[in-house]
Amino acid sequence: MEHVNSEAVKAYLLDLQDRICAALAAADGGTFIEDSWTRAEGGGGRSRVLENGALIEKGGVNFSHVMGATLPASATAHRPELAGRRFQAMGVSLVIHPRNPYVPTSHANVRFFIAEADGQAPVWWFGGGFDLTPYYGNEEDCRHWHQVAAEACAPFGSEVYPRLKAWCDDYFFLRHRQEARGVGGLFFDDWNHDGFDASFAFMQAVGNAYLDAYLPIVERRRDTPYGEREREFQCLRRGRYVEFNLVYDRGTLFGLQTGGRTESILMSLPPQVNWRYNWQPEPGSPEAELYTRFLPHRQWWPALTADAGDVPA
Repeated sequence: MEHVNSEAVKAYLLDLQDRICAALAAADGGTFIEDSWTRAEGGGGRSRVLENGALIEKGGVNFSHVMGATLPASATAHRPELAGRRFQAMGVSLVIHPRNPYVPTSHANVRFFIAEADGQAPVWWFGGGFDLTPYYGNEEDCRHWHQVAAEACAPFGSEVYPRLKAWCDDYFFLRHRQEARGVGGLFFDDWNHDGFDASFAFMQAVGNAYLDAYLPIVERRRDTPYGEREREFQCLRRGRYVEFNLVYDRGTLFGLQTGGRTESILMSLPPQVNWRYNWQPEPGSPEAELYTRFLPHRQWWPALTADAGDVPA
C-alpha cells in the first residue's frame, strides 16, 4: 500500500502560510493578526488577517486542518463512493483585497484531502490554484501572472498549464452573469497523478509560485493615482467577487457544511462592496475595457502579438 505522508503536507502548509504572511506584511508595512481556533468535531486552524493597511485594505491567509467521521455533501456530490468515510482536510487559502483599484485582488489555495475506511486503501487528492481579479486590466500584469503559472506547471508536463488554465477559466465563471470573475490562472482538484510524492510536489510548486506571480504586480501598480470613480468601480466589481464566493465556491460550501469557523470561511469577502441596479460601463471607457478586453477568456501565455492578443482563446 502506498505511503501517504499527511504530516509532511501539514508541515509544508504551515510554512507556506508563514512565508506568504511575512512577504505580504513586508510589502504593506502592517501586521497580520493571528486567531487560532479549534473545531468541536475535530481539528482547527489559524487565521491571519491584515486590515486597513497602507497597501492591503483587507487580506486573510488561513490555515485549517479539520477532520470528521463522514465527508459532507459538497465533497461527495461528484464522488458518491466516498460517502461514509472518515476524512481529513487541510489547506492554506488566501484572498488579498488591495486598497488601490489598480492593484488586482488575488486568491490562492492549496489543499489536501484524505478519506479512509477500515480495511480499504485510503483515497486522497490534492487541489488548489491561484487566480487574479483586476479592476483595471493591464496586459503586462496578466501575461506575467500566467507566465509564472505556466513555469510552475512546466516540470510536470507541457499539457498541464493549458489544461489547468482552462479549468480555472471554467470554474471562476459567474454563470448567472455570463462573465468571468477575473483573468484566471490555475485551478485543479482531485489531483493524484503519478503517486503521492509527485502529486505533493506539484501542489508545492503551485503554492510556491503565488508570491512570484503577485508581488511584482503589486509593486508596479501600488502607487498609481486614483480617485472616486476608480474606487466606485472597484466596489462594484467586488460585488461580483461576493456573488461567486457565496453562490459557487466549493471551499466556502465545504467549510460551512463541515461546521467550520464562519469568520475564517468568510474572511475572503471584501470590506466595502456596492451593487447598483443594471449598472453598465460607459462605452469606450477604461471600465468598459475590462469587460471587452480582459474578462473574455484569452490566451495570455505564451504571449501573442498585440493584434492577435485581442482574440479570445
